Amino acid sequence: MSAILLDSLQMARFAARGFLRFDAAVPEEINDQFLAEVGEAAEPEPGRKVMRAFGELLAQAQIPEVAPGTPLSAAYPQGSAVRRLLDLPLVKGAIQSLVGPDPVFDHHFLHVTFPPAYYEAGGGENVSQHTHQDSTVDPSQGFDLQVMYYPHKVTREMGGTRFIPGTHLRKVSEVALGRYQNIRGQQHMVCEAGTLLFLHNGLWHGGGVNLADRTRTMFKIRMNPSVPQVRQWDMATLPAEPAARPIFYAKTPQPETVESILMAPEPWFEQDTGRLEFVNRIKLWRHLTGDPGFDADHWLTRLENPARA
Repeated sequence: MSAILLDSLQMARFAARGFLRFDAAVPEEINDQFLAEVGEAAEPEPGRKVMRAFGELLAQAQIPEVAPGTPLSAAYPQGSAVRRLLDLPLVKGAIQSLVGPDPVFDHHFLHVTFPPAYYEAGGGENVSQHTHQDSTVDPSQGFDLQVMYYPHKVTREMGGTRFIPGTHLRKVSEVALGRYQNIRGQQHMVCEAGTLLFLHNGLWHGGGVNLADRTRTMFKIRMNPSVPQVRQWDMATLPAEPAARPIFYAKTPQPETVESILMAPEPWFEQDTGRLEFVNRIKLWRHLTGDPGFDADHWLTRLENPARA
């Protein structure tokens, strides 16, 4: 089946917010196969220390060890749950749209968050993961894509991944960032089985604490582009010219456009410094479209005005 490429509004949402979410996108059959391949049915009983229980799960999981730099197309055997997932038209299309048609495998990991009983047995502390970026040291305009796959239903009590939309373009020290646990506008992955989250590698996120009575499983794949991330999506959906519109003093509702998406603030934006994010979004969109003259709401045109030199 052919890939279903993203359209321009979806790409603008990714550029502005740093993620795209597709609920219950993976068929139940693949979800069940994945859980069987990682051995969830043989989950150890509480009583062992967490790291020992986690080690047992990793040892029995049918997930291959793959070296970074391997073509993603060669990373997983045909017929495996992950290969079948990556071959879904929606997944193939989203990956191609964001990192190109032949991405390179970077790494993967099976994230398993254990319920309180394991910590009680081992005397450890059951806490959430610190907020972090996955590539603080990378200042480039391009980005890696991280696909997070939730093979079973995740309830709020299970502490699904939390993330803060719109944080992906703000480079910070991960050590400093780790002190923040709750930020206005953050979202938590409460979802049905088979939900997918496509993340920009710079998005601030962290795993929540699991207070349920079963483990929470999430599988992450990170991939690098092998070609420039320029005009890889459904370009037939991209308007020929930006949609000029009034700002600050607008009396009538405006239609949703690439520009309105790029200029939509997040709840954590501060009145003035939040505008830095608008500028960064425009620069990312210029990179993705290969259009160095693109602007939204006159922000970069204002800054680049030669009369101000």
